[in-house]
Amino acid sequence: MTDSKYFTTTKKGEIFELKSELNSDKKEKKKEAVKKVIASMTVGKDVSALFPDVVNCMQTDNLELKKLVYLYLMNYAKSQPDMAIMAVNTFVKDCEDPNPLIRALAVRTMGCIRVDKITEYLCEPLRKCLKDEDPYVRKTAAVCVAKLYDISSGLVEDQGFLEQLKDLLSDSNPMVVANAVAALSEINENSPTGAPLVELNTNTINKLLTALNECTEWGQVFILDSLSNYSPKDEREAQSICERITPRLAHANAAVVLSAVKVLMKMMEILAGDTEFCGTLSKKLAPPLVTLLSSEPEVQYVALRNINLIVQKRPDILKHEMKVFFVKYNDPIYVKLEKLDIMIRLASQSNIAQVLSELKEYATEVDVDFVRKAVRAIGRCAIKVEPSAERCVSTLLDLIQTKVNYVVQEAIVVIKDIFRKYPNKYESIISTLCENLDTLDEPEARASMVWIIGEYAERIDNADELLDSFLEGFADENAQVQLQLLTAVVKLFLKRPAHTQALVQHVLSLATQDSDNPDLRDRGFIYWRLLSTDPAAAKEVVLADKPLISEETDLLEPTLLDELICHISSLASVYHKPPTAFVEGRSAGIRKTLPIRQGSTEETATATTSTTANEATVIPSQDSLIGDLLSMDIGSSVAAPPAQAAPTSSNIDLLGGGLDILLGGGAPDVAPPPASSNTGLLGDIFGISSSPTLYTPPKTCWLPAEKGKGLEIMGTYSRRNGQISMDLTFTNKAMQAMNGFAIQFNKNSFGIAPASPLNIGTLQPSQSLETGLALNTTGPVQRMDPLMNLQVAVKNNVDVFYYACTVPIQILFADDGQLDKRFFLTTWKDIPAANEIQYTLNDVRGTADTIAAKMTHNNIFTIAKRNVEGQDMLYQSLKLTNNIWVLLELKLQPGVQHATLSLKTKSTEVSASIFQAYDMIMRNA
Repeated sequence: MTDSKYFTTTKKGEIFELKSELNSDKKEKKKEAVKKVIASMTVGKDVSALFPDVVNCMQTDNLELKKLVYLYLMNYAKSQPDMAIMAVNTFVKDCEDPNPLIRALAVRTMGCIRVDKITEYLCEPLRKCLKDEDPYVRKTAAVCVAKLYDISSGLVEDQGFLEQLKDLLSDSNPMVVANAVAALSEINENSPTGAPLVELNTNTINKLLTALNECTEWGQVFILDSLSNYSPKDEREAQSICERITPRLAHANAAVVLSAVKVLMKMMEILAGDTEFCGTLSKKLAPPLVTLLSSEPEVQYVALRNINLIVQKRPDILKHEMKVFFVKYNDPIYVKLEKLDIMIRLASQSNIAQVLSELKEYATEVDVDFVRKAVRAIGRCAIKVEPSAERCVSTLLDLIQTKVNYVVQEAIVVIKDIFRKYPNKYESIISTLCENLDTLDEPEARASMVWIIGEYAERIDNADELLDSFLEGFADENAQVQLQLLTAVVKLFLKRPAHTQALVQHVLSLATQDSDNPDLRDRGFIYWRLLSTDPAAAKEVVLADKPLISEETDLLEPTLLDELICHISSLASVYHKPPTAFVEGRSAGIRKTLPIRQGSTEETATATTSTTANEATVIPSQDSLIGDLLSMDIGSSVAAPPAQAAPTSSNIDLLGGGLDILLGGGAPDVAPPPASSNTGLLGDIFGISSSPTLYTPPKTCWLPAEKGKGLEIMGTYSRRNGQISMDLTFTNKAMQAMNGFAIQFNKNSFGIAPASPLNIGTLQPSQSLETGLALNTTGPVQRMDPLMNLQVAVKNNVDVFYYACTVPIQILFADDGQLDKRFFLTTWKDIPAANEIQYTLNDVRGTADTIAAKMTHNNIFTIAKRNVEGQDMLYQSLKLTNNIWVLLELKLQPGVQHATLSLKTKSTEVSASIFQAYDMIMRNA
């Protein structure tokens, strides 16, 4: 009978029976009872009450029973730390057992039990096991050091375990070496300083290369990954490493092959001057990469994502292997699309004929998405390989003749790009495109066709009729098509003004008076003013020569590509994102990048870029933006000329233009990630909820009734369970009912925007209504002065009203603003001293603990607390919604009602608002 029987019992009083069986004198009955306990634990039952009885079963020579008991201990030791200490003596005893399996099992289990009291007793047994005569015990102990480092890094360093671990790199057993390498790599990655604790040298590298040939496949992966982090002292050493690693390319395991490729790609950068050696190496890299494509689809996909990076860095490696990327009929769609992308990257004049033949075949497939990608790929080939452009255009025309709707539309989209790449070269096909005008129903295809008509209006006799046919349903067109129509008609007018004046007036009227889209209205006003004031300038602007489109618009940025090459065979190479983008706890300071040869121009460029990046400010200055057209003195009147008519729709045009510059650039300006918990240390002490409610200021009057023609608006801001909202009270003090309410925000410093429409029905005279407007921080961004100023427009059936209010910055404090202790000090040191600002808080009441709790409720997290010469010091962190980190040190003197707050951040613009938030929370929360 199988072990499934242990999972079927549903008897009552089971715990009592198990307790009795665990204390039985019969060994077999005792083992059966432990199996039942483990089965119950596995399905989620609480069997912690049996802890002392299970621990008593540790004293046995039966290895199977001992394994089961240790498994139980690992699961429940953290919840029963006082009772877990009972097992320590047995652990210590088992670490000296004659059986090496039991010794290894004991040290492994002690490393997995994350209880401080047990950790103290682990040091001596671990030290012995690291020098054990049996290699199985040594390799287990090596991994245990990494586990212990995660629990207590200081203990590992103080006890000298790092040196012992480094000694294991010289071990005679290759598996011990591999585990030591794996443990050291993990310790280096988790180092709080970001600097490696153990440096590899030539002697150590030779030992690793020797062990490489005898390791298991996963041991080889660990060693190869470590070698990829090593920078050889000269080209000769790099060549030697390459020659000794090259045999790994023939390994059956895909992970070993990709890890070897990663090392060789890095070494090729160092050996870039030796073209002959690099050429030989490139030829050796191609076959193993091709072999990976004969694996199952999932492995193929991972291989293709890695090959995509390799081809971008070194296209010569696979330039003769185009056929292996041809799509098979039974490939999954995700594999097909990746192969298609690589085919385009490898396309050249020598292979374009067979590539086009394949792509044309793909365009007749049944999978619509794949067909679209194939058609678009033909256009990309035309742009990339100039001599083949004519053949590509001919292929696209053949596809248009098939009259398959989605094929035709995709073909027109890519032909538009070909026209942009090769102006005045293939205009003869425009008549063929115009024949398919009636079949176009997708916005992108319609917009592309309109662009073609407008760009070549002087060559199309009936261009005005064609554009006029689009204008009949102008209001129903997609915004993309409307914008293209507006520009195309203006182009037509500038080229043939005699017969198209009525047409251009019609489209300008539609864009400026009948449209809800602010982008369309703004462009309409610009064209209107240009045409009415200076037609010659309008010609220069609208009909100016356009830059040719790039032949490769989807290549990764070179610095990112170099970093991803260093992460081949990891998730980063599959996502095409650096680890810092998706791994918590990964410091941006531990970035890997390919080595740069001394004196190269690339090195100079990188240094310049780095300097510029360090000097960049997170919040853009207002001088760099086009000023807003919103004036707060407009009052209750709205201008009435046709070109500036008040909007009649629910979307209010607050802005007459402006550049959308993102605040913070999306990437955190402080490298370390937040801790995994919202409350962390302080939450454990005070039992604070993980979804705090921030202090909400009382409502104030934002729009007085006299300015709002009887409409009074009072409001405040709040943040509950991570959701920011604007809490509003609308009061109608006029004699008529109000309805048709809508709201819109101007660009602001943090991209605050409504997340949903304003939900207000009809407001009767003397009636007040309260509502909450959910907000997000994904709107357009522009630095305001003052920083937290928010300009708002509210529309109803009476008029459009403008007002400004101040956003309390604490509503933008993110729930995940707690830094890990290990990163706080490092980050504080990394921020320049010039960025430290001090502020005096007055009227401070309460102890350090109550203040810390109050701040945590407002998403200001306490990382550590200490007392220095009678003065309490709180170290705190917070994160704004745009990823700006702020680190703080609060000095509290007992019995004194003022405190000193020191703030450090890379964006000092926010400091004044942070200080105001502290004052507000101290006095009111």
